Amino acid sequence: MNFTLLLTVVLTALIFVWLVTFIARWIAPRSYNAQKMEPYECGIPTRGRSWMQFRVGYYLFAILFLMFEVETVFLFPWAVTAAETGAQSLGSIAFFLVVLVLGLVYAWRKGALEWK
Repeated sequence: MNFTLLLTVVLTALIFVWLVTFIARWIAPRSYNAQKMEPYECGIPTRGRSWMQFRVGYYLFAILFLMFEVETVFLFPWAVTAAETGAQSLGSIAFFLVVLVLGLVYAWRKGALEWK
């Protein structure tokens, strides 16, 4: 098997990434001061420690939201082509929704959707 094309594409991509990074660092404006290097989000200085632990429930809820949000995006192309594809399409989307609902039931049973 000839890997010349693959090697060419990979090398071109690496050179391009390096070149763009070099040019961006070369032409970027530089002004450093103490206030600019402070970590903040809203411009108000923090009181006490800025690192705090969040409950894992927030992350689980966000991951579940993103998971179901992305999964429902897959329903749109199916809805557009459902008339042409027929019964096989209906069966496959029914299986997809069953798996989705089972995932929701599992998360619900594990308590991932409860705020304690």
